[in-house]
Formats: sequence, C-alpha cells, structure tokens
Amino acid sequence: MNQTQPRARVLVVDDEADLVRILQFGLEAIGYHVDTASDGQEGLKKARELKPDIILLDLMLPKLDGYKVCRLLKFDERYKNIPIIILSARTQEGDQLLAMEMGANRFITKPYDFAEVLSHIETLLKSVPTGS
Repeated sequence: MNQTQPRARVLVVDDEADLVRILQFGLEAIGYHVDTASDGQEGLKKARELKPDIILLDLMLPKLDGYKVCRLLKFDERYKNIPIIILSARTQEGDQLLAMEMGANRFITKPYDFAEVLSHIETLLKSVPTGS
C-alpha cells in the first residue's frame, strides 16, 4: 500500500473533546498528522517531545492556561518557530492582545469555521522557516 507523506504534524490542545474530535477528523481527512492534548501541561509536554509543525491552542485549559503554554514555547529557542493559533471563546480585545504578546501567530474566536482554521494553518505553514 502506497502511503502518501503526511502534510504536516498538527498538535491540538483543547479540553473540549468534541471540538478536538472535529478538528482531528477534519485535518486527518485531508492528510495532516494530528496529535492531541486535553490540558496545558500535556500540551506543553507533547509540543516539546513531538515538535509539531503547528499548534492549535485553547486559552482556557486545566493545569496550565494557553497563555503560559504559548509563552513557554515562544520564548524557547528550540520551539519559537512553531506557529501557534489560539482558538478561544474569549472575545475581548485584551485577550487577543495578550495572546499576541505571548507570541501567538493567530487568534481565532470560537465558534469558528473549519475552513477558516484550515486557511490559517496553510498560510502559517507556508511562512515557517524550514530547518528550524
């Protein structure tokens, strides 16, 4: 059986299982390799172990919030080039600004459109320096 090379490795960090399933199913259907984590601590650990090509990160997470996860990755030389898309139900401008200050590349508010998330993923993956 001839397997095509997965397009990219995506890490989805969200504590809403249904949401994770929808993203995982949608992304895997078009060839992405998807890993998931349901809390900030697990998300940070997996990001460091797997070095995904891109991370979809919720802000309101158990154990470690998305802001901290984002900051810990973006302020670390080894992981700072991994694009991070924040997916959050928080719509305040302050939340978006803080996420950007922590190094997030995009901020998408929930509920979101899968096609919109996908277009951000593809745009960011194209702009990532290779060999990071």
